[in-house]
Amino acid sequence: MNALGPKAQIMDEKDMRRTITRIAHEIVEANGGAQTIAMVGIVRRGADLAGLIANELEVIEGRRPQVGTLDISFYRDDVMRAIQPVLHATNIPFSVDGKDIILVDDVLYTGRTVRGALDAIMDFGRPSTVQLAVMVDRGHRELPIRADYVGKNVPSATDEDVRVLLPATDGEMAVEIWDVEKPTSAAGKES
Repeated sequence: MNALGPKAQIMDEKDMRRTITRIAHEIVEANGGAQTIAMVGIVRRGADLAGLIANELEVIEGRRPQVGTLDISFYRDDVMRAIQPVLHATNIPFSVDGKDIILVDDVLYTGRTVRGALDAIMDFGRPSTVQLAVMVDRGHRELPIRADYVGKNVPSATDEDVRVLLPATDGEMAVEIWDVEKPTSAAGKES
């Protein structure tokens, strides 16, 4: 499906910064502090968000949790369908054993990305817990996965794309809904 363009902005930079602060406070409250927490962001935007949340945790708790990045390209259940998966670096410079891992992604949709990320984290060791933080939960789950920390629930249609824009990747901070082109069959009809 090809993106046609943005049709609505549902969060601006101010909304997102406020939401990141709220998520950080929720993480501290749920874990009784940040002493055992480590952040693992799913590349690309999940990794950027993990860094932003870690910065807020440092403001709240006086210490910044360790932050790692995780590429799940070869853990996806659709890797064989992709002609060439785009590879990024995984960098988890700490032991996950016994830690409360906060797995971070930008958008929770079907749950397949998170399932792959859970498999990947388990290859690094045995955390005490794995908790999920997302900026947007858009529904349409295909697997029994839910986020522990959600920035915003955004009900959306399957022919829409919910995009989280971040400064490190996109040069701006916002959440937008885009229309996407529906695939057509060879006869030109919608499939």
